[in-house]
Amino acid sequence: TTQWRWDGMPRDDYRDRDRSRDARRDDRRRDDRGRRDSRGDNDRRDPRDPHRDARDRDRDRRADQDMNRDRRAIDDRVGKASDGDASAPAKRAEPLSLEELLMKRKEDAEAKAKPTFMSKKEREEAALKRLAEQRAAAQARRDGAINGVDAGDWARERRREEERKREAERRRLRDEKAREAELTQLKEAYMGAAKVKKKVVKASDRFKFKFDWESAEDTSRDLNPLYDKKHDAALLFGRGLRAGVDRREQKTQGAAHQMNLVSRSRADAGDAMTKAEVRRWDSRRRDEDEAYERAERRMASKHWSDKALDEMNERDWRIFREDFNITTKGGRLPLPMRSWEESTIPEEVKRAIQKVGYAKPSPIQMSSIPIGLLKRDVIGIAETGSGKTCAFVVPMLAYIQELPPMTDEVAACGPYALVMAPTRELAQQIEEETVKFAQFMNYRVASVVGGQSIEEQGFKLRRGCEIVIGTPGRIIDVLERRYTVLQQCNYIVLDEADRMIDMGFEPQVISVMDSMSAESLKPEEEAEKIDEQGLEASLGTKYRMTYMFSATMPPSVEKLARKYMRNPAVVTIGSAGKTSDLIKQIVQWTTPNQKPAQLELVLSQYPDTQAIIFVNTKRVVDHVSNLCFKMGYSVGAIHGGKSQDQREESLRGFKQGEYDILVATDVAGRGIDVKGIDLVVNYEMPLIIENYTHRIGRTGRAGRQGTAVSFLTSEDTDVMYELKELLTNSGNHVPGELANHQAAKVKPMRDAKGNKMTRDQYMGMQDIIH
Repeated sequence: TTQWRWDGMPRDDYRDRDRSRDARRDDRRRDDRGRRDSRGDNDRRDPRDPHRDARDRDRDRRADQDMNRDRRAIDDRVGKASDGDASAPAKRAEPLSLEELLMKRKEDAEAKAKPTFMSKKEREEAALKRLAEQRAAAQARRDGAINGVDAGDWARERRREEERKREAERRRLRDEKAREAELTQLKEAYMGAAKVKKKVVKASDRFKFKFDWESAEDTSRDLNPLYDKKHDAALLFGRGLRAGVDRREQKTQGAAHQMNLVSRSRADAGDAMTKAEVRRWDSRRRDEDEAYERAERRMASKHWSDKALDEMNERDWRIFREDFNITTKGGRLPLPMRSWEESTIPEEVKRAIQKVGYAKPSPIQMSSIPIGLLKRDVIGIAETGSGKTCAFVVPMLAYIQELPPMTDEVAACGPYALVMAPTRELAQQIEEETVKFAQFMNYRVASVVGGQSIEEQGFKLRRGCEIVIGTPGRIIDVLERRYTVLQQCNYIVLDEADRMIDMGFEPQVISVMDSMSAESLKPEEEAEKIDEQGLEASLGTKYRMTYMFSATMPPSVEKLARKYMRNPAVVTIGSAGKTSDLIKQIVQWTTPNQKPAQLELVLSQYPDTQAIIFVNTKRVVDHVSNLCFKMGYSVGAIHGGKSQDQREESLRGFKQGEYDILVATDVAGRGIDVKGIDLVVNYEMPLIIENYTHRIGRTGRAGRQGTAVSFLTSEDTDVMYELKELLTNSGNHVPGELANHQAAKVKPMRDAKGNKMTRDQYMGMQDIIH
């Protein structure tokens, strides 16, 4: 029968296992001896540890003893088991079920978590036991390191643990970087990518020299303490003052310094200052300070109009500009002039101004004339009737005075100055004003407009004249027919520039300006530097001067200015496109059939004044003229269908008082300056608001009050929105019908010329853009 061991394994199997284990151990020993015998020459030459073989024998001996001891203990247990029931194998212990295992773990956790009371002696014993265990473990590690059994395993495990920690850290960094990249992509998908802003370099720093070192890298401050503790200079032994530093602080420091100097000088001389002298010194110092402060307060409370020119400070000039609503742009500019006497214009021009009766300059004249005397390009934006003609004629006369007289040889090179205006009437009016201002200078002024004989105008140009005034179309004609050239013309004025562009004269204006000498234009890169030098020297330059005056500044005019003007000074009086505060605007909601009766009522309310009635077409001009004639008024008419002589006769008769009413289209809406007009009637509303602004600008001129009455119907939807805004901003009454109309609530879309666009035009433009 087969004998069974206590653990249920047959004894024969157990013996076979022992034999195989002994055989493996013998094989391992033979391999160790073979490796020792087969050592190479290099290993034999190496110094060997004399205790190595002894350690190996001791280790093997301990292993055999442990094995024999285990075998004897097993045999004893097997013998005891065989004395009992040897026929039945021992019953194996059954493993715990899952519920029992969980319950046992729960009980162990509760037992560990439950606090256990320990006396002081028990705690000391536990501590000593832990200390003894730690010392035993350390001793075991040392023994293992000495015997070469466990030292290598421990070091290897430590390296592996460190490598695992480093790998975990690298994995964590990779995961964090991936999460950040994913979050960035989500933000860009929903919020859009952040735009990289290009660093803007100021023009002053663009060509600034850059050192190879920064001021923060200066190490000389640590070497010499004088760099950190600078000496404050006491100017004039403490009595002087420096600009840009608080005066009171300087006086306090200066007084202390001066007192110190006086005390030391007297002490050296053996005459110490007494207390009474110190009090007198302080009292005199306080009196001087109080007198200076009283003078400053007195000057601050004094209005700029009561001060002399040399007493004006920066605060006074700021108040002066605010009082006249003057705004300037364009770098450093000269100060405005307060009166004709303070200006540097020629004496002949001053005499002419006094004779004409201009008591004091207007705001546009105050600011633009000093700039023009320095030969700077000027863009003037001012309301109608503000005196823009004088603002460019006076600098023009001062410029011509510095040039050689106009002889036959000089006249062959053309005029010295050129003025362009949009309409014939405006050009003739500018000619009259220029003749008035140049009456003491004997300059010849020629007007070149359509409707007159071009041969007579060409004959006058060939004889020679300093100033030519005309419309763009006729000026192109005389240039193409070689009646004159612009070889020496370096002063050009574009009056009512926005109106010229609106009327389609932009190609003619560009052609005229291209006919001028290209060398006369300032270099675009050096224009600012040249103007700065002219301002510091109070002298002008030899380059071309361009004046551009307008009541509004549309994009087309800005484009023209950027092409032909260099570093222009922009002078704005009030707001661009704003009407004068001197004009009372009345808008009456009516129908076309009610207009004649309302016109008669309005004219009857202003019996002692002349009036201008504006309409849109020639047919309506004749209709309104007949209405006014039937009412008993003398009437003159101006429109494009009349000859130039008829238009001039009507305008001359109106200026001389022969006509009570002048009926005109927009051809007379610009630049016509007739004194004593207190009433303007818009019988028909214009199609764009700019024409409305210039129509009503014929009244309220030169400081006089004026009234503008406009008849508005439901058909005038093109200007309702802008008209409502204009009335609101100027403080005039807005009729309820206009305020509540649908067209007055939505801003209309307009093309480049200002005309209202239809829906089809707007959609077609959108298709082109997109």
